[in-house]
Amino acid sequence: MKRRKRTEILIQDDSNLAQDLASMILEKYECREVVMPQYGLTMIKMRESAKKSLFYMGEVLITEAKVEVQSCIGIGIIVGMEEKKARNMAIIDAAYQAGLPETESWEAELIEAEQRIIEKRLKHQADLSETKVDFETMDV
Repeated sequence: MKRRKRTEILIQDDSNLAQDLASMILEKYECREVVMPQYGLTMIKMRESAKKSLFYMGEVLITEAKVEVQSCIGIGIIVGMEEKKARNMAIIDAAYQAGLPETESWEAELIEAEQRIIEKRLKHQADLSETKVDFETMDV
């Protein structure tokens, strides 16, 4: 699984998956904080639909953390003030960068979490479509 997809799943997952995976690594390996979780601002890049040009919409608050596991550095960046989740994401990233054997078993858990996210999104869409008004069928 690619880094981007893995990160999206861990960010969107409502369960404690990131915490569980990070604690697996913390139990067996030494983890050194390179950069403690800290807040920052980053620009949001958007694509304007008519001209297809990029522009910066504004800034968003993020939490960033960097850790080192087995001489490999991992980075965790998440929107909002979520120090623990940013640190957990950095630990997971470092574990993947180091190629630790624990990461091989995580694939199934990440796919399962992705399915839960998709199901939740579909249920939300179904709930929204129930309240949708069709103006063509209304008698005016």
